[in-house]
Parts: sequence; structure tokens; C-alpha cells
Amino acid sequence: MELNENKRKLFITTLLLGTFTMSISQSSLSTAYPTFMNYFNLPASTISWLTTGFMLIMSVVMPLSPWLMNNFRFRPLYLSLLAIFFTGTLIIIFAPSFPIMMVGRLMEGFSVGILFPSYQSIILEITSHNQRGSVMGTVGLVMGSALATGPIISGVILQFFSWQAIFSLFLIILALVFLAALKTVPSPLEKKPSRFDFISVFLSLGIIGILYFINELPHMFITNYFNWGILVVSSILLYFFVYRQLNLSPPLLRLDILKITNFDLGVALTSLSYMSLITVTIIMPLYYQQILGLSPLWSGLSLVPAAAILSWLNRRSGLLADKIGFKSVIMIGFSLFIIGWGLLLAFTTLANIWLAIMCSIFIEAGNAFAMMPATTLGANSLTDELIPHGSSIIATFRQIMGSTAIVLATIILGEHNFKGVFLTFLILEIVALGLVFLIRDTKGSKVSS
Repeated sequence: MELNENKRKLFITTLLLGTFTMSISQSSLSTAYPTFMNYFNLPASTISWLTTGFMLIMSVVMPLSPWLMNNFRFRPLYLSLLAIFFTGTLIIIFAPSFPIMMVGRLMEGFSVGILFPSYQSIILEITSHNQRGSVMGTVGLVMGSALATGPIISGVILQFFSWQAIFSLFLIILALVFLAALKTVPSPLEKKPSRFDFISVFLSLGIIGILYFINELPHMFITNYFNWGILVVSSILLYFFVYRQLNLSPPLLRLDILKITNFDLGVALTSLSYMSLITVTIIMPLYYQQILGLSPLWSGLSLVPAAAILSWLNRRSGLLADKIGFKSVIMIGFSLFIIGWGLLLAFTTLANIWLAIMCSIFIEAGNAFAMMPATTLGANSLTDELIPHGSSIIATFRQIMGSTAIVLATIILGEHNFKGVFLTFLILEIVALGLVFLIRDTKGSKVSS
């Protein structure tokens, strides 16, 4: 189905508005943990499952995205995901107990997990190669801004209203998006029906086990045999999942595309970029509160300058990538990461809020020049038929590495060891910059569909 320019812009705008609203839910609850603890009379370790469970369900359903894209028309798929998220949010608002609230939260995670790779796939497929940088820059604006502004929005709302108001805001916006989608969202791609492989889906549950183990590491003892057992079983499941995808025709997920030049680097670089972004949005509020003595509200507001710069730069970095190439732009991004983490490491003891904000700006600006350009670099190395698989792989890896980054930062932080966190992520981004030099200016060889 051909879309004229006006319809394409309306389509993409509706997709991004829905995605922005659903993305905020991923990062907005950390500010509200003390409120939930008091409301449900539960410890922080239990309340944290509102985020952990959300991320686990997201990660396990992401590999289903290519099959859903090929077997269902996009319009009903998108409307269904909005409806599921809307229903889950409604359940959360009126939940009489924490377990009921978790049901709603898992429904939200399911919707976001399917939507993240799906909307990126369809935007890439309806956009010409010479415009993908700028369009994906807008996508990066949505994703990065949502992640960075989530804690800010929830902090401001909680200052004046109850926690239900956070979810009520999601509800109102999504209702408007649903109505807009009825008018603006078509099904521009042809269906390509294939058999649903239940065995692959079962084996993919290993992703949940791995993520569960990673999230339990900060408060796990070496003698916790249950968690180590989960790691072993999950690793076996994932081994057979990979083996099955490489030998099944057609597979649920085309893992063989990881052999493609530039796509493999795109996966690694977007993951390393996301690790820094999600870490800075979690570590810096703690730094502002524990080292600089700011209130939760002001620590959240201190993230605003970096979030604003990230939003402003995302589309501009995409336009720049279309003009000068992705390798140069990605190199700028990881150089900014190194400057930001390096300055934080060098001046930790100064405990100056303006210096800390400036360093956060460098790091989030680096993400603007790195994450979506790396994602687009990977997509451009694939044929259109493989883009749904590529988007799913990138989103899954990004989610796993994001969870790993949070746990890594938490373990290293311990009792206010911010310098150790800054050094660790400085080293990671130096390694990433080394990978940038391996990018080929050509698209590389392609695996046939």
C-alpha cells in the first residue's frame, strides 16, 4: 500500500505519540516507589517488581514481533496493543491489591514489548534509505525523551496528586491516540503468513530466566542455589532457542542476520549507547540526592537540561547522518559519552551541581548521536523483508543490556561508590568507540530473505 507524504507523516506521528506515552511507563515509576511502599505496605524489593516484571515480559515477547508483523495487518495489531495497554492501565488504577496491580503492569509490558520493534520496523520499511537517518532521529527523540522525562513527570505529578494520577495521564493520552489511530493508521505492508512455532516460544522463556538472574544479582548470595539453577536452565533453553532458529525454516527469529556486516555492529553499538542512557537517568538522581543533598523533586528537575538537549539533538543527528554518513556521526556520539563519563570521574569530589548537569548533557547528547544512528546503520544493511527481524533483535539485545547496566551500576555503587560507576561506563564507551572504527561505509553483504 502506497502512502502519500501527508498520510505517511500523520501515520508516523500517531505511532510515535502512542509509543512515547507507553515508553514513559517504563521509567516513570522509580520516583513513586516510596509512595507505593506506603500505600501497599510492602518493601522496596517487592515494589521493584513493577519495573522488573514489566521489563521481563517486554523482553520475552519482543522476538514474537516479526511473526506478528508477517501474519497480521498492522492497523488491527496496533489498535489491539493500545487496547491491551489501556486495559492494563485501568486495572492498575483501580487495583485493590499489589498482585492485581502486577497483572495490569504485565499487560502494559506485553504491549510495549510487541510495539517497540514493530513500530520501528514499519517506519523503516515505509521510509526511503536517504531519509532514514532523520526519521529515525525522530524515533530516537521519542524513545530517549520518554526514558529521560519519565522520572521527571512522575515526580512533578506526585508532588500534587496521588500515584493514580500518573496512570490516569497515560489513560487519557492513549484514549486520544486510539481515536487518532482509527483515522490515521493504515496497514501498509502485505501479510506473509507462516506457521507459529510454539517450541521456539517456549525456549525463548530462557530470556526471562536470564533477566531474572541478572536483576537478582545485587542481593543474591553465592549459596542461592535456586537462582543459580534458574541461570543454568535458562542458559540451556536459550542455547536450544538459538540452535532451533538457525536450523528451522522459517524460524521465528532470523538470528542468522547477526552475520551481516554492520548489522552486528549496529546491535552492539545501540546496546552500549542505551546502557549509558539508562544508567545516567538512574544514577544521577541518586548522585544529586546522596552527594549534593537535593530533594527528589529537584533531583528529577536537574535531569531536565540533559533531556532537553537529547530531544533537540536527536533529529539533527539523524539529518547529519544522512549527509555525512553514519560512521562519523556515531563516532561523535561515543566521543561525547567518553567526555561525559570522564569528566564525572575526574571531578566527582567537587560535588558541583552545574558540573554534574553539564556531564549529564554530554552523556545524553552522546546518545542522540549514537543510539538511533547505530540502529539505522544496522537496518540499512538488511533487506526490507528482514527489517522486522532486525528490529526485534536490536530491541531485545538493548533491553537485556539495559537491565544488565542497571544491575552493574547498582552493584558497583554499593555505599555511594559513584566514582566506580563512572569509571566502569567510561571503559565501556571507550571499547564502543573502538568498535565504531570497524564500521564499513558500504552496507555490507546481505542475507537473502
